[in-house]
Amino acid sequence: MDRAAIADSATTSVVDPHERADYWAHLISTYHCRLGYRFPSHTDFQGHTQLRRTDAYQLVGWKSDAVTYLRTPAHIRADPDDDYRLIVPLVGHLSFRTDDGNGILTPGTMGLVAVDRPYAMSMSDGTRGLIITIARREIQHRLNRVTPPTHPLDLTSGLGRVTDGIVSALSTECAALTDLQFDAVAERLVDLICMQILGDPGSSPTQLAHVEATARRYIHSHAAEPDLTGTSVAGALGWSLRQIQLAFSAVGTTPSEVIREQRLQLARDRLRSPAYRHRSITDIASELGFGSTSSFSKAFRRRFDTTPGQLREGLASSIQPGRKPGATS
Repeated sequence: MDRAAIADSATTSVVDPHERADYWAHLISTYHCRLGYRFPSHTDFQGHTQLRRTDAYQLVGWKSDAVTYLRTPAHIRADPDDDYRLIVPLVGHLSFRTDDGNGILTPGTMGLVAVDRPYAMSMSDGTRGLIITIARREIQHRLNRVTPPTHPLDLTSGLGRVTDGIVSALSTECAALTDLQFDAVAERLVDLICMQILGDPGSSPTQLAHVEATARRYIHSHAAEPDLTGTSVAGALGWSLRQIQLAFSAVGTTPSEVIREQRLQLARDRLRSPAYRHRSITDIASELGFGSTSSFSKAFRRRFDTTPGQLREGLASSIQPGRKPGATS
């Protein structure tokens, strides 16, 4: 199996000391979006990055001297970007200032930051960490109308500790993963992050929340069954359909929407999998309960910004002999 190497690594050591701050500013802006920078000293700034990027996700590991990053309204207007950044400090601490107040990220925590809003982020000498770019739609489809918290998420216990292990493994093993494998792990990471947000102890549990969480787990496990409906979920769990509907309505969705989302995720997994390469798109759609290939293709395109056929064609071209994963023509 072809293995995908880290797409890029960079260090300020390759340029003259008086050019290193400017080099770093340009480098970070190319990874993310337009930013402002404040350096305590513009002389001999030390910084190092490693980049792993696919069409769906990006992971940047960094270590650097002290610097403050600014995202102002002018930057947002000039370079719009509505994706989230998952920031995970490994050494040192990061101070945040936003319209909602101030905060600090330290090792053992992570923060989900929206870069379509102004902020300032400062770090001290020797700070090291990871930043993972996550498309907004991936967060929204999992959280529905729940807004990601502005406070840090805990990585030291429970689900947070499991999440921390996956973040660490994804960073350590990224050079040994193909693009498909990297994306699959990143998707599970997003699942866990959103699960942690929805189960945030800052909100008191209710019966509806319990019903919603249990129904989601059931749908996730049974999405491959073509006759799965809200009624069958309710019957299997011993609740009324009305209870299921109320539980999902409380988070801004419906049983049908959750079932469709899980089936689309499963369809994408199968279209990517070598084990299903011999199966037609029509067969995959039918087996997952979609009424027609046309309706499946439309729903798939709305969700993933590509058609099932285009996804398969892209995967086929990426594994042509002599072609590196992720390479473009």
